[in-house]
Amino acid sequence: MPLPADMRFVELTSFGAPEVMTIGRGPLPGVKSGELLVRVEAVGVNRPDVAQRQGSYPPPKDASPVLGLEIAGEVVAVAAGVTDFAVGDKVCGLTNGGAYAEYCALPAGQALRFPKGYDAVKAAALPENYFTVWANLFQMAGLTEGESVLIHGGSSGIGTTAIQLAKAFGATVFATAGSTEKCKACETLGAKRAINYRDEDFVEVVKAETGSGVDVVLDMIGASYFDRNLSALAKDGCLSIIAFLGGAVAEKANLTPIMVKRLTVTGSTMRPRTAEEKRAIRDDLLREVWPLLDAGEIAPAIHKTFPFDEVVEAHRLMETSAHIGKIMLRMG
Repeated sequence: MPLPADMRFVELTSFGAPEVMTIGRGPLPGVKSGELLVRVEAVGVNRPDVAQRQGSYPPPKDASPVLGLEIAGEVVAVAAGVTDFAVGDKVCGLTNGGAYAEYCALPAGQALRFPKGYDAVKAAALPENYFTVWANLFQMAGLTEGESVLIHGGSSGIGTTAIQLAKAFGATVFATAGSTEKCKACETLGAKRAINYRDEDFVEVVKAETGSGVDVVLDMIGASYFDRNLSALAKDGCLSIIAFLGGAVAEKANLTPIMVKRLTVTGSTMRPRTAEEKRAIRDDLLREVWPLLDAGEIAPAIHKTFPFDEVVEAHRLMETSAHIGKIMLRMG
């Protein structure tokens, strides 16, 4: 089947509120050596998409300016240098941009097959969260079997993924969330104890539960939680920071616990990583995590799926933080 002359994509008329997004038409993306061209069937909506729309998270110079970081769909073209995928394959993957479109270029090293029994919506709910959690919680923070972890934002896409993965690999999981409903969801997914941060002190709770604190904290809040995160860690613990929803500058932070308890503070974002680094994460996921997905032992938590034309409504929901799990877009 020949490819169309152009495609629909989400266009930014300016930076700002969700309403700056419109559906435009333009040429299909070109594919470079080592890339796949994918006919997009579903897209995941993520916090970095909101930040890029608002103007605070610009794409790298060599990336598509179109929003979106994860897709699932069918391979329709394969560039030179690709040997492990073919036209007709169903893949999901972590893009470098351009996901909010009918066609998207995807580096083959960031592509993964659909887990067994998955449709495009479930498959598209995987890449961004699973790449991020694996890299930060397991590769960098070194969470291992028998350790304990505190996951902030437990009902978010990242949080629901982190809870399941940490539990699957033998860790004791604690999570924070902002309502009774969200806390219940965290415990259903595998948290030993979910903490409603609106009326409980997570430091007091984890110390009461563990005696000395947790081994790892996965944090997306940043500055406003920094001191308390250090207090919640046990000796030789690790604070892994992946976002700054509570600010990026901790002006009066007390660094003493880092020295006294021999703590490690680390953090990263996914987008600036090299192709080789992303491929290494992909390979780990295929080896360690995809068998769990194939077996149904873990699965993405999907809150709501919107038609592609309702992308504005999807972003409005994301900004309310009322969701539990992933917000998705489905192509027509």
